[in-house]
Amino acid sequence: MNKESKIYVAGHRGLVGSAILKELQYKGYVNIIIKSHQELDLINSEEVASFFKKEQPEYVFLAAAKVGGILANNTYRADFIYENLMIQNNVIHQSYVSGVKKLLFLGSTCIYPKNAPQPLKEDYLLSGALEYTNEPYAIAKIAGIKMCESYNLQYNTNFIAIMPTNLYGPNDNFDLETSHVLPALIRKIHLGNLLSKNDWESITADLNHLPIKGVSGAASKQQIIEVLYSFGIKIKEEQVHVELWGSGKPSREFMWSEDMAAASVYIMEQVNFIDCITPGAAEIRNTHINIGTGSDVTIKELAELIKKQLGFNGSLEFDSSKPDGTLKKLTEVSKLNGLGWEHTIDLKEGISKLYNWYLNN
Repeated sequence: MNKESKIYVAGHRGLVGSAILKELQYKGYVNIIIKSHQELDLINSEEVASFFKKEQPEYVFLAAAKVGGILANNTYRADFIYENLMIQNNVIHQSYVSGVKKLLFLGSTCIYPKNAPQPLKEDYLLSGALEYTNEPYAIAKIAGIKMCESYNLQYNTNFIAIMPTNLYGPNDNFDLETSHVLPALIRKIHLGNLLSKNDWESITADLNHLPIKGVSGAASKQQIIEVLYSFGIKIKEEQVHVELWGSGKPSREFMWSEDMAAASVYIMEQVNFIDCITPGAAEIRNTHINIGTGSDVTIKELAELIKKQLGFNGSLEFDSSKPDGTLKKLTEVSKLNGLGWEHTIDLKEGISKLYNWYLNN
């Protein structure tokens, strides 16, 4: 890519896409195409074909996806597989049709089998059964990997698939019904902290900005207390308790989204499909690249870290009747490191940065 290359960032308003857009702008790229969902519905094949025919982008970052946490993935299973497959199929195919020079497809480390050995190596793909709660989403992302791989092999395209670990950062989703674990923990503990301080002004401001189950700051105190209780933020025996899903024992790896964006732009600039092929392999498989930090924490450790950083003096409780998901998900990142890139933001610094972003936005 050069600074005048025509670059399309699909999904520029999401956590991943917004970070990539910011990184491209920071590095001086000046010819970037962005379209809102209202301007371009990526599920609509005709709209996508028309867009590519008209705009003729040279490079594509495919960061658009339907995403969510355990609850959302397990509840809206049909939506997650249908919408993600349609988005991928349309953008990847039209990138081939219009002669895109390089495409970067962003997936997720949930593609790996539930009981795969740890850390997760790229070669473990399709070696066992998936975690049930996010199986539809994972299958869609696996299809995206294989679509990129297959188009490269049949049509000599240069489409690269990367699998980021759990991401967090600016423009994250803090909706308690659909958010991923880290922003959900930050908001729940933040609200618990405000409740313990009896800071109703800040509680109402928070709910006015982002209502919970339709309950805004304009609701009565009793209504607010009830909706907070339904999400595990409870007053018991004059102390605030924040109840969290699962046992707290699963381990997760977390990566700052702007680190991931830096890795994505680096790969688009420096890496080609041929660099992703295992030398001397009899068959070309598993050409995707894990994007992660190579270190993890338990959910309990994460919650305690957030509690400490936010100064919450209440208690944390875990509801073991709720699903844990995969017990451990840690990426093997030697392939990424071997291509010349490593992360820079550690978890403690990232939590502080994200909490400050949440308070200011």
